[in-house]
Amino acid sequence: MSTRPAPSRITPPIEPRSLSHRDGDWQQAMRDAITDIDTLFAELSLPQAYKPAARRAAELFGLRVPRSYVRRMQPGAIDDPLLRQVLPLGAETESHPDFVADAVGDNASAAGDGLLHKYHGRALLVTTGACAVHCRYCFRRHFDYAGQHAGGSHTEAAMARIAADDSIAEVLLSGGDPLSLSNARLEAIGRRLDMIDHVQRLRLHTRTAIVLPERIDSGLIEWLAARRARCVVVVHVNHPNELSAATIDALAAMRKTGALLLNQAVLLADINDDVDTQVRLSEALFEAGVMPYYLHLLDRVRGTHHFEVAETDAVALMQTVSGRLPGYLVPKLAREGAGDEAKSVLGIRARPAAAAGRKNPEG
Repeated sequence: MSTRPAPSRITPPIEPRSLSHRDGDWQQAMRDAITDIDTLFAELSLPQAYKPAARRAAELFGLRVPRSYVRRMQPGAIDDPLLRQVLPLGAETESHPDFVADAVGDNASAAGDGLLHKYHGRALLVTTGACAVHCRYCFRRHFDYAGQHAGGSHTEAAMARIAADDSIAEVLLSGGDPLSLSNARLEAIGRRLDMIDHVQRLRLHTRTAIVLPERIDSGLIEWLAARRARCVVVVHVNHPNELSAATIDALAAMRKTGALLLNQAVLLADINDDVDTQVRLSEALFEAGVMPYYLHLLDRVRGTHHFEVAETDAVALMQTVSGRLPGYLVPKLAREGAGDEAKSVLGIRARPAAAAGRKNPEG
């Protein structure tokens, strides 16, 4: 568990403003994303000594980061908590025996049509391999998107499997990132799922809504509002500095459709593995109308070992966090393992009042 000072906060406004961008702006922003190491270093005035290793790591897993996300970073700060999530590092090229290509067992559930059915009552559609940002800790950085996605000719097979299995009450749209798809493509998927009566919930997992808030345009808002099934949007915020004013506006627009907004984060060494950052994150999410949901231990994917926080340290961290927040703002600390029937939620025991430093009788 890190003892370093938490980075400075970008304070979000209490009252979100209305969306100001035009439909289609997000597609241009996607095209304008930084994909070149030299450009990223120039934009942020980063120390040149890190550039050779960044180039080597980017050859294994390419760089992609929206410019609006880069503008939230502190120029010249190689340890900026947002930069650390997207900057290729030499550590990614190192081999560790416990870090593998498929840490969560996706391949064992794949049938070639993009539908992953690992957990009872829920099925996941890999809608696309595209994403607005390449997070360096991505658990699908080695996934075979070319052979395993629910696009093109695979769509019919995936929908037929969902329709034939009435145990599937919830469908998750994932990827990549489903919000990399056009509104027209999302509408085609949504229409098909609306026709399957036993699908009662539709869940979107997205990082794009956070790093590229332009994506939340009026067409997407109409899509969310029009669905028969109840919509749940699970966003991915790891650090309070990611909650820019534009992002908060986008979250507010989605919430007004009636969608439930949840957050799941990943616990990352030297980025958010300190008490103050976790407390500020939960409080900032709540201000933005998003409920903390999961805090994941790192999936042990090849090339990501430098992000790992030991389980004992993670439990100790969240035990302290639970003493500073009401229970509904404490995300569940979880780990996902290949072949498990569900995520493993790690229990956090309350400390005695004297050890916690204060009484918290309301929980």
